[in-house]
Amino acid sequence: MAIYTRTGDKGKTSLMSGQRVSKSDLRVETYGTIDELNSAIGVVLSVISDKRKEIRKELIKIQNDLLEIGSALANPASKQLKYLQQRVKEFEKFIDQMTEKMPPLKNFILPGGGKAGAILHLARAISRRAERKTVALNNKQKVDNNIIIYLNRLSDLLFTMARFVNFKEKKKEIIWFK
Repeated sequence: MAIYTRTGDKGKTSLMSGQRVSKSDLRVETYGTIDELNSAIGVVLSVISDKRKEIRKELIKIQNDLLEIGSALANPASKQLKYLQQRVKEFEKFIDQMTEKMPPLKNFILPGGGKAGAILHLARAISRRAERKTVALNNKQKVDNNIIIYLNRLSDLLFTMARFVNFKEKKKEIIWFK
């Protein structure tokens, strides 16, 4: 089976319902950003130390979640993803566990650190953009609120993971100053 179909050569694509829309449609932009986020997490997985088994395992689960979310966003008639409520609780628990092991955050920090930490910060920023696009889409067409909550908490998790990985790798955080 060929990977190319030529059906998108004129700037249109199909939603899962079969409806043809512009590739610049907000729905397509939204699930495209979810795909971009998933790819950024793939980059993190390619560079993060094998010592970070818990983080690696969680990132792979997140990649699976993001495929599910992207599919739901590509289908305007999709059912609610109620399991995301449990995933948000898991995120919060993991955030708390990592935070307990690090010095408290007292200032804003600049994104960066080691390679894995810096890419986690990039994934966090993409997650925030995905959240903004999902909210914008929700303002026009109803979106499962569980997705919005998930993306909001995911960015918190990715931020904490970035700090944690940098802490474990002894990469100093750079404090933001005016």
